[in-house]
Amino acid sequence: MKQLCIHTITTKPWRLEESLDNYCRQEVGGISVWQDAVQSIGTVEAGKLIKEYPIKVVSYVRGGFFPHSSREYRQKAVDHNKKMLDEAVDVDAPMLVLVCGAEPSVNLGESRKQIQAGIEAILPHAQSVGVKLAIEPLHPMYADTRSAINTLKQANDMAAAINNDFVGVALDVYHVWWDDTLEQEIRRCGALNKLFAFHICDWKVPTSDMLLDRGLMGEGCIDLKTIKHWVKQAGFNGFHEVEIFSNIHWAKDQHQFLAEIIAAYKDYTALEANINSKTTVYKAQTTLT
Repeated sequence: MKQLCIHTITTKPWRLEESLDNYCRQEVGGISVWQDAVQSIGTVEAGKLIKEYPIKVVSYVRGGFFPHSSREYRQKAVDHNKKMLDEAVDVDAPMLVLVCGAEPSVNLGESRKQIQAGIEAILPHAQSVGVKLAIEPLHPMYADTRSAINTLKQANDMAAAINNDFVGVALDVYHVWWDDTLEQEIRRCGALNKLFAFHICDWKVPTSDMLLDRGLMGEGCIDLKTIKHWVKQAGFNGFHEVEIFSNIHWAKDQHQFLAEIIAAYKDYTALEANINSKTTVYKAQTTLT
């Protein structure tokens, strides 16, 4: 399971050390560290702790939240994101994931301009400390307060406009699975070398909470094997990051939940192998005929 990464928020009831102990016991290859998981001990001590374990830090989560009607607030957001970049260095994270933000009093077009300006303002610091910035598009249901970047196309457009190797995209299936342009935008993202991260979970039917009822892979309606196939075809060979917010799963014994994550991940990779197998057979038949 070298390509499996788990976000600390997924097993939220565990302290960082518990997550590290249990992930490594299951030979999980990567961990994405949320800021709340390190606040009790600080990022410097957290970084020292993580180095004791045979696991790779994939990303630090989450920066962003740039738009606002107040210029003073926007500057505070820039300063906060620079601090987040320094914290990412402390925990040895090569990437900061950006939940870009939105402000109800600012129209979406202006919010997107402010997001791009915010990213450009922190970019020199990101380059100086060696931490990449991943723009994560969020589902349109979050366009009011969480993010004005709601499609992969919008994220690709912004990354292309900024045109810097340190700025790319974090693709979360929960937010983009519904998009009828997803395949072509994944191909575009790959062609631009902007696909920095791939987050997996599932959309439960019916969902009881738009934020806190994500499902394990295979627990909902997202066509994970097809999206995974598109991502692979786009040249992505990085970690597959399990990011689940769920009151139901958090209420469980977390050892049980981790076992369920591992089982769901194995099923998910097997399904992906099947679609690759079919593709190979198809290509072989085409060649023969």
